[in-house]
Amino acid sequence: MGSFHLLKTMFLYRSLIGLIYPGNGLTFLFIFPFISYLVAAACLQSLWSLVLAIVDAYALLVGRRLQNPRVVSLFAVGDGVTSILTFAAACASAGITVLIGNDLGACGKNHCTEFETATAMAFLSWFTALPSFLLNFWSLASR
Repeated sequence: MGSFHLLKTMFLYRSLIGLIYPGNGLTFLFIFPFISYLVAAACLQSLWSLVLAIVDAYALLVGRRLQNPRVVSLFAVGDGVTSILTFAAACASAGITVLIGNDLGACGKNHCTEFETATAMAFLSWFTALPSFLLNFWSLASR
């Protein structure tokens, strides 16, 4: 599971870097509210993933199995909530990016490439978060 957590953290950081690189600054967080939602969801997901990666690494180093029902239920609920938030933010960002790019035709002044990259990385992060949620939920349900 640790590799899933590190992989989704990597995708989320790439998504955030694509949005907030030195050329753009933080200006579009105020112009486009959907980007603020994507940044907030990505920060929450990355913090959750880092905590789970640290817990997994600690369990491997100590040699303990994390099969306590309370811990597994906490992991399942946390993974479920953060993956739903990430998916919703990615869908909102994809919809607004399509609106800006295709419908309004205003990609030149609105950094559509950065939005599309950040949205794609958010979807990839969700695709890596989903197996973690499903495996934790399966482990909880099989008790």
